[in-house]
Amino acid sequence: MDALEAIKTRRSTRKYKEEMPPRELIEQVIEAGRYAPSGHNSQTTHLIVITDKKVHEEITTVVKDALSKMEVGPDTYVSLKYAVEASKKDGYTFFYQAPILIVAANKKDYGNALADTGCALENMMVAANALDLGSCWINNLHWLDENEQVREYLYQYGLGKDETITGGLALGYAFNGLPDRTPLERKGNPVTWVE
Repeated sequence: MDALEAIKTRRSTRKYKEEMPPRELIEQVIEAGRYAPSGHNSQTTHLIVITDKKVHEEITTVVKDALSKMEVGPDTYVSLKYAVEASKKDGYTFFYQAPILIVAANKKDYGNALADTGCALENMMVAANALDLGSCWINNLHWLDENEQVREYLYQYGLGKDETITGGLALGYAFNGLPDRTPLERKGNPVTWVE
């Protein structure tokens, strides 16, 4: 699969097999993230790769508890509102029970933290598609970046106190085999040419 095809056919996967992909495939996805561009070549994006089921259960409990205490209003971003509402129900997992959760972080007070991490996450999603793996960008941890309970939990797994949680990625084999690669119609993302 060439790069343009991998980009155009990449879709979010929200249901995964329990089967853990081989370490070599996971490392290739991680490497794609590490090769993403960064402001002034800072290379400060930090990826925490979590494959331990016990940690998955614990972090789900921590995130569910933190989200369930959040207040939502009419101006709350729709995805955050959904996450808060879902956290109050049984069976909630914020990363779709994927066998791999990758937490992305970067330096606090670094102006390109979100942009650099966004590039890394996109590279990893495109690489996952090319390697026949499913993936999905996860924002829940970013929304909880300032939550002490969440931060304290992640400190024990390598999050630096000088880092901000910028995103996450669910990764694994799509439940139905290969990821859904049906391109979505483009209804947004307008382009203006100035010639």
